[in-house]
Amino acid sequence: SIVHPAKFIMIGSGNPAEGELRPQLLDRFGMAVNVETLMDVDQRTQLVMDRIAYEQDPDALVEAARPEQEALQKQILDARERLKKGIKISDADTLLISDICSRLDVDGLRGDIVINRAAKALVAFEGRDTVETKDIARIISICLNHRLRKDPLDPIDNGTKVAILFRRLTDPEFVRKEEEAKKKKEEEAAALAASGKQDRAGMKAGAWGGLPGVGGR
Repeated sequence: SIVHPAKFIMIGSGNPAEGELRPQLLDRFGMAVNVETLMDVDQRTQLVMDRIAYEQDPDALVEAARPEQEALQKQILDARERLKKGIKISDADTLLISDICSRLDVDGLRGDIVINRAAKALVAFEGRDTVETKDIARIISICLNHRLRKDPLDPIDNGTKVAILFRRLTDPEFVRKEEEAKKKKEEEAAALAASGKQDRAGMKAGAWGGLPGVGGR
């Protein structure tokens, strides 16, 4: 056999109604989007007009679109150069990404890595050099929605769940209340442990101390 170096990007499409892929295969895809029919009247009309124009004169439509396509190509090439130079992301945002993945029970680390890469790619594409929290918000759902376990009875889709959790964890008031609840829980656990030690104080060695957590002797 022959081994040949190759670098490529795979883009796949599928109809969920025909069956779902296994989780270990879905995890191999970096991002996933739901494709729906255009409902915006202006966009829908333009798409129909472009299709008719292509059928009448394909070469003319290609030439008309060439300047826009060449500008997009240059933007992508420039973004690749920025990525080579390095796009910065703060430790706080990196921690936020992993925190969200952990709370959503995302298996493995591929989701964390893809979100970091996608955020940097977006920033590079837009001509910037530093990732902001709002950039992560724009791409995190399409990086995670196919990695979450699906509940057929749950009316909320996975992408919406990701977006809701992201908004909560980036809301200072929510974070403050969560920290207070965590601190209170730790204090209650410490108080309970101290109470158990006091109840056992003075007992003879080997004496019955009751079932754990019950408090009886």
